[in-house]
Amino acid sequence: MATSTESTSSTPNFADLPSMEEASERIRDLNERLIESSKSAGIVALDAYEKGLQSLVDFETKVASASQLEWVSAVATTHAKFVTDLSASYSQAARDLLN
Repeated sequence: MATSTESTSSTPNFADLPSMEEASERIRDLNERLIESSKSAGIVALDAYEKGLQSLVDFETKVASASQLEWVSAVATTHAKFVTDLSASYSQAARDLLN
């Protein structure tokens, strides 16, 4: 039986790899795109949060105005104003961080 002594070289060809500068630039570009995507997702989530919270406040205000008890109406209205003011501050701070 004849055996073949064919040598299979498994040495990698490093000439096809990008330089360190090119690789760094690609990573930097990828990071910038990731940051922009994260900011966009954060803004969308913040918009949805504000919309949902506004619906809740509108409902609470509507219930407060329909109440026959003066103190229930006053408490619900005060709570709605508190939630609105607090969420406005929170939302503005979050938007400032995202921009």
